[in-house]
Amino acid sequence: MTLSCIKCKKPAVTFIRYNGTHLCKNHFIEYFEKRVKKEIKKQGKTEEKTKIGIAISGGKDSAVALQTMNDIFSKRPTVSLYAITVDEGIKGYRDKSIKTADKNCKMLGIEHHIISFKEIIGKTMDEIANMNNELGECTYCGVFRRFCLNKKTKELGIDKLVTGHNLDDMSQSILMNFVGGDMQKLARLGPHKKVQPGLVPRVIPLRIIPEKEVMLYAILKNIEFHNAECPYSLRASRRHFRDIVDNLEHNNPGTRHSILNSYDNIKDLLFQKYPPANLNRCKKCGEPTSQNVCKTCILKERIL
Repeated sequence: MTLSCIKCKKPAVTFIRYNGTHLCKNHFIEYFEKRVKKEIKKQGKTEEKTKIGIAISGGKDSAVALQTMNDIFSKRPTVSLYAITVDEGIKGYRDKSIKTADKNCKMLGIEHHIISFKEIIGKTMDEIANMNNELGECTYCGVFRRFCLNKKTKELGIDKLVTGHNLDDMSQSILMNFVGGDMQKLARLGPHKKVQPGLVPRVIPLRIIPEKEVMLYAILKNIEFHNAECPYSLRASRRHFRDIVDNLEHNNPGTRHSILNSYDNIKDLLFQKYPPANLNRCKKCGEPTSQNVCKTCILKERIL
């Protein structure tokens, strides 16, 4: 039995379980883009002569973020878009995704800038992983990726940095910080309202869009993306929280939205209790940090 779109009676391409609607291709795309545009406006006005950086890996989320940001802002000549890729140095994974990212940027006419761990940190992620350090690969990768992104955005004079985090990512992060009791980190989750000196605020246009809907949008819009999972994520603790959230969503459609909405309702209170720390300049590299030496430099000492 072919199910029909609730709006036009054409064959549906998806069923949105959390609101009980069947949508055809055109109405799904319309529903998707309307939410993204609304979320971008909600996260702050984009002034004239704004430089927007888009963190892209070549995966579906960043590929869709790149496409939607181009669709929205390419019509505004005073807004400039720049794509930034962090090459962690993961053979067979990142090298392949960079090719896809570069292809998408060339097709859209967006400048593509690549910054690598090898260049900035001194070692690739593969080299770090082979050291069998007691800290997990994701610990190093997360800290070094943020460092590289911040460095490149400042070099380019970027005003806002767009990331491709979707609803699944956001709900998992919120749950992880609650379980870990890290309220200060929870208060710092993007999108950012206050701009810290030396840091670039994050914009997260896909934060209310479920991962499967991002995938479907990419397929329906013929957006090319690299469909693979980081080999080091197999040992990441996030996988456990992803399974928890997926099970909750399966049994209670709308759970991911509820987690995010609950967080949004208490975020201002968290911000009041845990305001942004006064930042210093790292004594070693000069980057912003709440300590005397930043986390990047501390971790670099362990591997160099």
